[in-house]
Amino acid sequence: MQIKDITDRLGTDGRSRIGEVLRFGVVGVLATVLQYAIYWVLLRWAGASLSLAVGYAVSFVFNFVASTRYTFRVKANASRGAGFALSHVVNFLLQMATLNLFIWLGVSRELAPVPMFCVCVPVNFILVRFFLKKEWRKKKS
Repeated sequence: MQIKDITDRLGTDGRSRIGEVLRFGVVGVLATVLQYAIYWVLLRWAGASLSLAVGYAVSFVFNFVASTRYTFRVKANASRGAGFALSHVVNFLLQMATLNLFIWLGVSRELAPVPMFCVCVPVNFILVRFFLKKEWRKKKS
C-alpha cells in the first residue's frame, strides 16, 4: 500500500488536517530553534527567565506571521491576533513554570528548555489551532 492510497482514504478534510499538522511542525521547529538560540545566547548575560522572555517575544512575532500565512492559511486580523496572543500568554506562563521546574529539579539551564518544549508544544498547537481556525467569536448577523 502506498502513501497515496492511505491519503485518498482520508478524504479532503483528513488530508487537510495532516497537512496542517505537518506545517505546524515546520513552523514550530523554526520558532523553537529561534527561541532557543536567542535564549542560549542571552543566557551568557542574563538570567534564564529574562532570556526565555526575550526569545519568546521574538519567536512569537515570527510564529504569528507563519501560523496565519503558512500553517493554517487564514487571514490575519485583530480577532485572530487577540486569540493568538491569549493562547501564547497561556503558553508563555506554562513555559516559564516548566522551565523553572526543570531547573529546580536539577536540569542545567542550557538544557532545561528541551523537556519544557516537550510539554508545551502540544498544548500550544491545541490552543493556537482553536484560536486561529475556529469561529469562537460571535459572527455579526
